[in-house]
Amino acid sequence: ISINPAIRSRTQIFPVYSLSTDEMKTAIQRALVDKERGLGNLPLVLEENAEDQLVAATNGDLRSALNGLELAAKSTDPSEDGKIHLTLPIIEESVQKKALSADKDGDAHYDVISAFQKSIRGSDTDAALHYLARLIEAGDLPIIARRLMVTAYEDIGLANMPAVQRAVTAVQTAERVGFPEARIPLADAVIELCLSPKSNSGINAIDEALAQVRQGGFGDVPAHLKDAHYKGAAKLGHGLDYDYPHDYPQDWVAQQYLPDRIKDAQYYQPKNNGRFEASLGRQYWQLRKAQQHTLRGKYHPSK
Repeated sequence: ISINPAIRSRTQIFPVYSLSTDEMKTAIQRALVDKERGLGNLPLVLEENAEDQLVAATNGDLRSALNGLELAAKSTDPSEDGKIHLTLPIIEESVQKKALSADKDGDAHYDVISAFQKSIRGSDTDAALHYLARLIEAGDLPIIARRLMVTAYEDIGLANMPAVQRAVTAVQTAERVGFPEARIPLADAVIELCLSPKSNSGINAIDEALAQVRQGGFGDVPAHLKDAHYKGAAKLGHGLDYDYPHDYPQDWVAQQYLPDRIKDAQYYQPKNNGRFEASLGRQYWQLRKAQQHTLRGKYHPSK
């Protein structure tokens, strides 16, 4: 169920938190003796380690714990002493899907997704693998695939583009083979992304450009860059003064590409976390400086 943002903004939100271990055990013990609403009419014996597993596996979700307890009680035959002994293997079988699966579309699931990306961004390999395991247990391969590719481009990006591409390949492999084998390429990709240099310069650059455009920071495309492949374009001055970069040494020539209103705009801020982007950064600053000097008349390239 989703709520329209306009409606949600007019509502009071009350967060619901998971129960503590002690609270869960208290509720379970009550269910074992309650003859009207619980399982008090059955001769149940819940072993201590089985109770611990029931609480741990349902992750503070009392409904899942009680459902698992009821399933175990009603699917287990009495022993020779006439009592139904709920052992650790029985409880493990009854709650094997855990509360994690039941909450696939809930807020807790999206908290795990958020923690997954933030752990990769923070280079904590073990934490990222933990949250990956929880998402795998929930069986949500599409969201793992989407989040992993977003994370690769957003948080590793230009610092290590080969790792980004390998993450995409891992996702494609995972989608083709499906679970349980999909866990293998996904784990490999998560480990590499965690231990890779990080850079968010790409997302920062496009967001800077978008912000300027959305605030009206744009203007007419320079005449020499306009399309000249139609009759009458020359009369309008379109494309007449365009310099073809491949006609110049090193396939580059200084000329203005941005509209006059924002001709000095700069969106990209290179980072030096990885050798690949450090190399891009050196090239970026060299070209930007040469272009600015040329357009200000400090030197003119020879054709």
